[in-house]
Amino acid sequence: MALVALENVEAGYGGAPILKGINMEIDASDIGVIVGPNGAGKSTALKSIFGLLKVSSGTIKFDDEDVTNSLPDRLVPKGLSFVPQEHNVFTTMSVNENLEMGAFIRRDDFSDTMDSVYEMFPPLKEKRNQPAGELSGGQRQMVAMGRALMSKPRLLLLDEPSAGLSPRYMLEIFEQIVKINASGVGILMVEQNARQALEFASKGFVLANGQNRFTGTGKELLNDPEVAKSFLGG
Repeated sequence: MALVALENVEAGYGGAPILKGINMEIDASDIGVIVGPNGAGKSTALKSIFGLLKVSSGTIKFDDEDVTNSLPDRLVPKGLSFVPQEHNVFTTMSVNENLEMGAFIRRDDFSDTMDSVYEMFPPLKEKRNQPAGELSGGQRQMVAMGRALMSKPRLLLLDEPSAGLSPRYMLEIFEQIVKINASGVGILMVEQNARQALEFASKGFVLANGQNRFTGTGKELLNDPEVAKSFLGG
């Protein structure tokens, strides 16, 4: 049984739908990567899962429960977390305070989770009392991902986690995504650095024009001449 399943989902911002009947399935063990040209509906897919956009038809199931058009405050306690591409940290708050905000739904002692986040992202530990807005782009991305992990999600949605990062930080973020997945958290991410992300993806989805064009393992998509030519720059 899939952890999250999209079945013939149409969604958008009002007017003509951006997603035109897409299908996706992610298991808890998966790293799923969504790639495709600008305007294909990649970020729209994540936002529709997390209840940030209205789904006009089709269904979204999480752990076999219909959660179509459920709001984020209902989804987070079920085990979903979302890291948007922009405005994903509280810039005036310290790193520590940002992480505490991620645990707002928890009533238990979350110090162990915080320790594990600092273990995963060592640069944050030494800057734990520094405002997040003073950090580099890569470190801010670590804060955003760390905060999302504080609610102990079962599925982590990531929108362009490497956007604007140096090659070094991009590789570092990708390494941590693989580690997060290995700890038992399913991953579904949109990524502009398609080739690098598909290298470690267990599932890849190519969207174009709001529709599924290709689906397969990351390796299958990388080795598909048509995918390479049309969507990966040759």
